[in-house]
Parts: sequence; C-alpha cells; structure tokens
Amino acid sequence: MAGNIFLEVVTPEKIVVSEDAQIVAAPGSLGEFGVLIGHTPFLTTLKAGIMRFTDAGGQEQYVFVSGGFAEALPDKVTVLAESGERKADIDLERAQAAQERAEKRLAEDRSRKDIDFIRAEAALQRAVVRIRLAQM
Repeated sequence: MAGNIFLEVVTPEKIVVSEDAQIVAAPGSLGEFGVLIGHTPFLTTLKAGIMRFTDAGGQEQYVFVSGGFAEALPDKVTVLAESGERKADIDLERAQAAQERAEKRLAEDRSRKDIDFIRAEAALQRAVVRIRLAQM
C-alpha cells in the first residue's frame, strides 16, 4: 500500500519528530515492530532503544527513545517517550560520562542501601544505546 504515515515522537520536554514517514520501526517491550500506512491499530509499551523511520523523501532517520508508549493507527504513529533525541542531537561525551557513572555505581557493594541499583542499570542501558546510535 503506497502512502505515508504521520509520525510524532513526544517527550515531556519537547516534540522530537513530527513529520510524514514511509515506514516506522520501534523497540517495543516484546520486540521490535514496524508500521506502514493502513496498519491495524494497536498500543504497546516501549523499551530503551533505537527507533528507525524512513522519511517522506526516502532517507532513513534514527531516534533514541527511552521507555514510554506507542500507538499505531492506520494513518499515524504516536510515541510518548520518557526521553528521546534524534541521532544528530546526541552528545557522545555526555553519554559516555553517564555510562561511566552508571558502571561505577553498579560496581559498588550490593548491600549498600544508599544506591538504587535498578535505576543505575536503567541509566547504563540508556547510555549504551545512545552511544551505539551516536557511533552509527
């Protein structure tokens, strides 16, 4: 089926993407999914990962998303992400510093009550994905 689907990626701070796309692929909690125009409606949760889409001009674009929800409709995909940024907007040095901080926290004694290890693991995962995307 020919045609474009409207893609909107929104975080609490900003609109990351608001444009037509030929195809959208995103990191769902149960695995990556893809959406074309005319897709059956569904709602899913997202995990931290790289979202890809082909813009109306045929160029592949990349966006980091961290958690949230995606809603697919026959003519639109809406992503409400905890955080997100286009590949070009990723600060590689900041992501590497975040990775180092998270690794340092995770290396601490697990019996310490003042460190939230689950939060540190999530921070590490986000940093690793950002670094991977920035280096693509």
